[in-house]
Amino acid sequence: MEFLKELFEFVKTRKKYWLIPVIVILLFFGLLLFAAAGSAIAPFIYTIF
Repeated sequence: MEFLKELFEFVKTRKKYWLIPVIVILLFFGLLLFAAAGSAIAPFIYTIF
């Protein structure tokens, strides 16, 4: 959690607001892969990538 806190501090301080959608999309894909790792839909999600 410390990493995310520092990352958002960096975005706010340096005014790099264009990074926020990139970070959100990467987190979404990471959570999607994590959630699908142990489920029955894993083969279908892995074909997307």
